[in-house]
Amino acid sequence: MEVLLLTGSTIEEGRLAKGGDKFTDEYTLECASCWISPVDFESLCSPSKVKVTSENGKYSIVVYTKCTDAVQPGQVFMPRAIWSNVVIDPDTLSTGSPLYKGAPVTIEPTEEEVLSAEEVVLKVYIGGRGV
Repeated sequence: MEVLLLTGSTIEEGRLAKGGDKFTDEYTLECASCWISPVDFESLCSPSKVKVTSENGKYSIVVYTKCTDAVQPGQVFMPRAIWSNVVIDPDTLSTGSPLYKGAPVTIEPTEEEVLSAEEVVLKVYIGGRGV
């Protein structure tokens, strides 16, 4: 399913990040997540996890799902963290900031493993950018 990705901070993401808890299970559960509208969630058959893939198909990451009315159909939200950064285009178009709002991505149900923050660093950034 093609959707627009919105990213931003959440209260819990901020509390955990500022508290130095980026390598905890609690941080992973909060930030390795994709918020999906009930309509889109049902059309995907209510998956517990999705693979989010960049528009160019080069980069993807597996995250947990959260069904919520907080997002509109055709859009998804991910907390701004290492997981969302995998699929955000690093090109800033000379603005100094990547496109954190409205990036086209594809989401699909998966049974693949959700990586911890440490595993994302080791597999994606140190080992190459494709998961």
